Amino acid sequence: MQIGIVGLGKMGGNISIRLTRHGHDVVAFDRDPAVTAKVCEQAEGGRATAATGLADMVGKLKGRRIIWLMLPAGEVTEQAVQELATLMGKGDIVIDGGNSFYKDDIRRAAELVQKGIDYIDVGTSGGVWGLERGYCMMYGGTKEATDHVDPILSALAPGIGDIVRTPGRDRPGFDPRAEQGYLHCGPAGSGHFVKMVHNGIEYGIMQAFAEGFDVMKSKNTDALPENQRFDLNMADIAEVWRRGSVVSSWLLDLSASALAGNPDLSNYKGDVADSGEGRWTIEAAIEEAVPVPVITASLFTRFRSRTGNNFAEKMLSAMRFGFGGHIEGTNN
Repeated sequence: MQIGIVGLGKMGGNISIRLTRHGHDVVAFDRDPAVTAKVCEQAEGGRATAATGLADMVGKLKGRRIIWLMLPAGEVTEQAVQELATLMGKGDIVIDGGNSFYKDDIRRAAELVQKGIDYIDVGTSGGVWGLERGYCMMYGGTKEATDHVDPILSALAPGIGDIVRTPGRDRPGFDPRAEQGYLHCGPAGSGHFVKMVHNGIEYGIMQAFAEGFDVMKSKNTDALPENQRFDLNMADIAEVWRRGSVVSSWLLDLSASALAGNPDLSNYKGDVADSGEGRWTIEAAIEEAVPVPVITASLFTRFRSRTGNNFAEKMLSAMRFGFGGHIEGTNN
């Protein structure tokens, strides 16, 4: 298939390249022409063509045009959607693969359908590792439109890999795409809603790891009796937990890697940003009267980290950089 990709940053560029590796043709655009040129150079078999802007991209796409936006949530994405609404036509598809607020998706879909344009929201998880590992995707939109772009989503998904199959999923009633790492969640907005909650959970898991390692590192404090002090090796503990422990996970893998590289994590300040999804998850929970004390506490801890921090916040920063390349002190 042919698809336009707008925004070639940490994820958009790799999405473009992965699609060309699976035989798809990409029309690529980034506001930095050098970035666009680099992605086109790295594309498989010359399958990527550079565009100079949205209008140029629309002109280069044939048939039922598909454009995937991989832009920061908020005004930048909003402006792109509104501009595409004036450039695209009946049957065309706009995909937002960023981390937009799900209520914005509901509104945009309703606006675009008036022009005959389909809108799909794709919650995309995989960070800077997605080029090789693939992307876990949760998406919303009409069945007809999402079925049409299934070859794109299938190419980006990680596939079943070597993960043990869940017992009982051979019975009727389960979506086989879930095992492949991508899932149609429902109407427009549902994909980003599920991804939003996914990120809220991520906040809580990361906070639990960070606090646990801080407790262990502080066990050698002078405040304790000498016979109760342990000088524990954080890197070794992270590594042993990776081997058969019930808390083994990708986040633990990233923690082990960071600690092996610098056991004191002195290369991090511990100034932990939040990119919005944690706040939106808590807002949704309030609307639904659902208690989410762990996610709420983890978000508030990130706020506190910006006024002074400890080893726990450095652990959080290390994990965020590990999975997403996020730079301390920014929402990027």
